[in-house]
Amino acid sequence: MNRRDILLSTLALALMAEPAFARPPFKLGGDPVPLLSPPFSDGEGRKLMLSDFAGRVVLLNIWASWCPPCREEMPALDALQRKLGGPDFAVVPISIDTGGIDTARRFYREIGIRDLGLYWGEDIRVQLAFAAFGLPTTLLINRKGQELARIFGPAKWHKPSAIAQIESVIDAG
Repeated sequence: MNRRDILLSTLALALMAEPAFARPPFKLGGDPVPLLSPPFSDGEGRKLMLSDFAGRVVLLNIWASWCPPCREEMPALDALQRKLGGPDFAVVPISIDTGGIDTARRFYREIGIRDLGLYWGEDIRVQLAFAAFGLPTTLLINRKGQELARIFGPAKWHKPSAIAQIESVIDAG
């Protein structure tokens, strides 16, 4: 192949590729993985564990207010909770801010988060238990509390491809 052919092939592939935001965020497949759950608190100060969400599909997002990609994706997570949240699905964003839940509460007010629950966990415990070594880290968890998939970095949770993928997991039971 000469340079011209390589250039044309590369250009053709680039033009045919679907944009990243049009793809679903998770690569599903394989066996569900059991998860550990450290204790974390809700906005009322109650201690929770993942088992408190049993029977629901959960999108668990580990974030901090000092993390620019986390800050960027929070409105999309809020929109996802508004659209799909209920008895079958919950977005559970666990802040690991060292300032505790009050830091997350201030951030929610600052950017106008209305529908997400407020959760906080001790940074090291949460990161180790969920193997979250970068922020944001998001896990898709089935109704039995098992991990189906995870991604590192922000996603466009309000996009139709993300919503459709999560709805398919909800519908699968």
